Amino acid sequence: MKYGIQYGKAEVRVYRTYGTPLVGVTAIPESPFTGRDNTLMAAEIEIQVRGQGFLESYTEGDNRQVVATDTMKNFIHATSADSPAATLEGWLDHVGRAFLAHYPHMERITMVGRELPYPAALVPAEDGDGFVASDVLFARDRNDASTARLDLELGADGSVRLTDHACGREGLQLIKITGSAFADFARDEHTTLPERKDRALFTWMDIGWSYTDGADALGADASRYVAGDQVADLAGAVFHEFVSLSIQHLVHEIGGRMLERWPQLAEVSFDAQNRTWDPGTTHPDDPRVKTYADPRPPIGRIGLVMRRD
Repeated sequence: MKYGIQYGKAEVRVYRTYGTPLVGVTAIPESPFTGRDNTLMAAEIEIQVRGQGFLESYTEGDNRQVVATDTMKNFIHATSADSPAATLEGWLDHVGRAFLAHYPHMERITMVGRELPYPAALVPAEDGDGFVASDVLFARDRNDASTARLDLELGADGSVRLTDHACGREGLQLIKITGSAFADFARDEHTTLPERKDRALFTWMDIGWSYTDGADALGADASRYVAGDQVADLAGAVFHEFVSLSIQHLVHEIGGRMLERWPQLAEVSFDAQNRTWDPGTTHPDDPRVKTYADPRPPIGRIGLVMRRD
């Protein structure tokens, strides 16, 4: 009998104050983002543990090697407090390496994280001249967020190796009210969808990427780090300026721009949904004025992976 063993702790929400600022991110034309002060860093973290050392807990009920998942939760909080990382990926790497150092029988672990964005709230300036970002008040942002996954393995010599990684920006919801089309597609006796030379295109999109050198994902050299904020801004900029003939056409354009802007990336990927609103009415005196309704299910789903050759 061969076994694949995995267990861990999920949905560990950690809110860390006064983290290391992220500075020195390389600027791109599509985004104003070049870093953040990290006064408040928040993420939902998961650890997945693998290793044959836990087999007897399954086969014999012998828990002597089992680290309770509640202990894992406490360990994540304790190591997060002393993490020097300025990025989500670096944070996961710090916690993961600490796990393998403290519990070497774990052998291999996967660290997964999803950013919980809390941008600074705008408050009146003390001098009464406009508004400024607060240094103590933050507002929960429930839109798109950065994600990361790191696979770490403990070597025979006690060193920890990063064996795989994936980064992403999930939950983008973008609506462009004009400047998109879907026409000239294949038609047969089952086709009822009308062609639209111009439409209000609403898409939900998750974007993924990986680096040629996984070490770049950790953010030690901020100039080679790709921030999820920049990826979201780039996707919006491309969508704004590009007249797409389909969602497939749009994600290919975004992917090409990403690989152009960041030569350190090896791959980009997309999981997009077509959530385009159903047409309602058009104002008789001004054709720009229209109403729409939410689309009826089911929905279209579009995927694309672009790898450097």
